[in-house]
Amino acid sequence: MVAEALPEELQRALLTEAEAARAHAYAPYSRFAVGAALLTADGRMVRGANVENASYGLTICAERVAVAAAVAQGERSFRAVAVVGPAGANPCWPCGACRQVLAEFASTLWVVVRDAGGHPCARRLDELLPEAFGPHALAEAR
Repeated sequence: MVAEALPEELQRALLTEAEAARAHAYAPYSRFAVGAALLTADGRMVRGANVENASYGLTICAERVAVAAAVAQGERSFRAVAVVGPAGANPCWPCGACRQVLAEFASTLWVVVRDAGGHPCARRLDELLPEAFGPHALAEAR
């Protein structure tokens, strides 16, 4: 299934929501605050911000916070996610762990970041994580 292109106006709205979420990040160790905005299939936006921990391995990325919040609210279907890091930083693409968690729910969702010039840049998740392991792999093993 090919995901329908995401209009630039919607990309900008998602980036604005992600920026608002970023204001709530807890990043005392890296000082690299990240915000995410997850767009549900029915058009709702759910925010997430990274939450660091003194035990670094327990840090949770903004994208996974947004997914967990959405799932806790009963959402299971997503169209897009926007991710925003510090101003002036390189585009803030999701890490591998976040890509895998997002793929659990929507392998063709759009991932939106700001490019070096501050403009929206969108890629489909299956481009960023080709041949992802997912529920289909477990079904084949049964």
